[in-house]
Amino acid sequence: MALEDISVVSAPDRDQLTGNATAVLHEVAELLVALAGRGESGVIDLNGMPLSIADKEWLRAKLGKGEVEMALSLEGASQVHETAFHGVWWLVHYNQRGVLTGEFIEVNRVPALALAHPEDISEAADRLALLIDDL
Repeated sequence: MALEDISVVSAPDRDQLTGNATAVLHEVAELLVALAGRGESGVIDLNGMPLSIADKEWLRAKLGKGEVEMALSLEGASQVHETAFHGVWWLVHYNQRGVLTGEFIEVNRVPALALAHPEDISEAADRLALLIDDL
């Protein structure tokens, strides 16, 4: 194989729109229809897609900002905000060093991350009962 036989593909400029954000917006619309019609939720992994910085900014602008924001402290900080479209949530996760580890759009009534686990609820009920017993 000669050098001229090797194809060269240039990566898009991180500061320019690639058009991929439009596809993400269409996917969000399909997920929202599924949630409204069948109660089915879905998640889009933004870091797993070839999105430029400009694409993400464009997508944020199109989805807008809603009324609900959450800050979670898990194994690092997580920020969740509702977009201007009810049921469409933008989630950003950082590790303990503050490095971005994940960015997602979740289409759901409430982000799954914010739901209490049944085991945690059961344990909380037991702890509250002990607290009341000690009064």
